[in-house]
Amino acid sequence: MTHDAHSALLHAALDAAERGWHVFPLRPGTKRPALHGEQRCPGTGPCASGHRKWEQRATTDPDRIRATWARAPFNVGIATGPSGLLVVDLDVPKDHSSSDTPDGATTFAALCERAGHAVPATYRTRTASGGEHLYFTAPPGVRLANTARTVAASVDTRAWGGYVVAAGSTTSTGPYEALCGPEAVAVPGWLLSILRPAPKVSEAPSVATMGQSRRYADVALAREAQTVAGAVHGGREAALFRAARALGRFVAWGDLSRHMVEQALQEAGEAAGLTVAECRSTLRSALNWSIAHNQRRRTA
Repeated sequence: MTHDAHSALLHAALDAAERGWHVFPLRPGTKRPALHGEQRCPGTGPCASGHRKWEQRATTDPDRIRATWARAPFNVGIATGPSGLLVVDLDVPKDHSSSDTPDGATTFAALCERAGHAVPATYRTRTASGGEHLYFTAPPGVRLANTARTVAASVDTRAWGGYVVAAGSTTSTGPYEALCGPEAVAVPGWLLSILRPAPKVSEAPSVATMGQSRRYADVALAREAQTVAGAVHGGREAALFRAARALGRFVAWGDLSRHMVEQALQEAGEAAGLTVAECRSTLRSALNWSIAHNQRRRTA
């Protein structure tokens, strides 16, 4: 690698840090962290009081960045959680032989349109594989996690526990390049509604009989259906997704049948103005996720 290319990587790291984004080194030419793992931790330096992972060691300190990138032409990783970022990863289909499979950008644009908004003009990069990363600022006090296919197929997100490769980095597949948008804007409300952790059911008794639990589930179903039916344009699909994810736990626990939930929310979604297909697609993905993540009944 030439001296100019090495300098460009340092510049990319410093540029990200100037934006307030916490960076850490990736192995040259790859997407893998260059920091040592827990099994090989020397227990010295930053790890003197215990092993610190890449998310904890990511920094905006220009002196630390210069010292790190002086050692090797590291690619640049951005720890999304500490940076206060939510990055939407718009992937391209792995199987390029089928032209019928929409890519992540097309799917996300359709979701924005259905929510009544244009695709936000925010900072974005083109990935080495030809996809896109859309950078958004996460709201303070909300700890978002990584997701895979929660929003839609080919639309993943990176937040706490995740990272992205910064523009200016290059892998064997290709470069990461900044496309447009000088600044990252706030996460759209409709998207935040989908990604925000489902609220805990605080009203539920800590020890409930089967009859009490089912009565509570019936009340929750009626309330959620009423909320969805009253949702306004721009928030209807997000309200339906949120309701299905909240009610999916009762399906997993055996308090409600899936058919009952799907029928009630399908009718509510259509009453709010969503199409039959939009309701079915949203309900299927939201219920599948919620049922898979709520196999064990929580107690207070």
